[in-house]
Amino acid sequence: MLSLVIPVYRNEGSIPELLAALQGLRQSLAGALEVVFVVDGSPDRCHELLQAQLPATGLDATLVLLTRNFGAFAAVRMGLEHARGDFFAVMAADLQEPPELVLQMQAVLARGEADVVVAERALRHDPPWQRWQAQLFWALYRRYVVPEMPPGGVDIFACNRPFRDALLGLGESRSSLIAQIFWLGFRRASVPYVRQPRRHGTSAWTWRKKVAYLADSVFAFTDLPVRLLTRAGMLGMAVAVALALAVLAAKLLGRIGVPGYAMTLIAILFFGALNLLSLGIVGTYAWRAYENTKQRPQAVALRVQRFESR
Repeated sequence: MLSLVIPVYRNEGSIPELLAALQGLRQSLAGALEVVFVVDGSPDRCHELLQAQLPATGLDATLVLLTRNFGAFAAVRMGLEHARGDFFAVMAADLQEPPELVLQMQAVLARGEADVVVAERALRHDPPWQRWQAQLFWALYRRYVVPEMPPGGVDIFACNRPFRDALLGLGESRSSLIAQIFWLGFRRASVPYVRQPRRHGTSAWTWRKKVAYLADSVFAFTDLPVRLLTRAGMLGMAVAVALALAVLAAKLLGRIGVPGYAMTLIAILFFGALNLLSLGIVGTYAWRAYENTKQRPQAVALRVQRFESR
């Protein structure tokens, strides 16, 4: 059986089409489908609509309502914890990823060719400015976090039970679920697809959230900030030595009668800023390590309901 996890946030308008698409998937899988909806503290009527309409769909479904908005990746992990199938897949509720993609990933897993299948965007039907932002984001991600990441990025995936168990075994907070998928290894395959335009509502994946996600990935999976800080410190030392030699030469040549306040001020500002940057980066790593020691759950479920297929 395939367990399909769907995080739901601000997707009120797409609920009817989503349920219709899932009924089609169930027929294609000969009924061997379980759907786990995780409503991630959505402020609209997503939970009420799903609660009212799921009994009439005939789907074998679980509806999880989180106590607040914990984020899409925390919602996916919560869904994987409640899933009971042999294979697992993740699908977005806005239908920008075609439902047939789930069948393609399931087929790869069923053949035993891979333990995890990632959906690779070959093309996206988004406005030009959104495509530019996405290209820049994933270029930075490939450059500094996960070099194996496809150029178009990854949002959804499918996996078997051993991979699911290994993924849930990574209990660190403030991390990246997608980066964890690549970090775990296993046998990995990819399926290309064309991302469809959004039909209902607006995306909650704002630029601010993208920057926060990139920061979480960088601090969780690479020592890049520390390496950059080390290089900045070496550069600062080189600049300081050069300035000191210039001042000494000018002093010996008699071109400086009074000690220059400008040079002193520049040096103080430069190294003061470098020191603050150093403290900020080191403090960020220390805070994230402290966060992981708390062992708090990444999401909290307020209500869990199960709907049996008929």
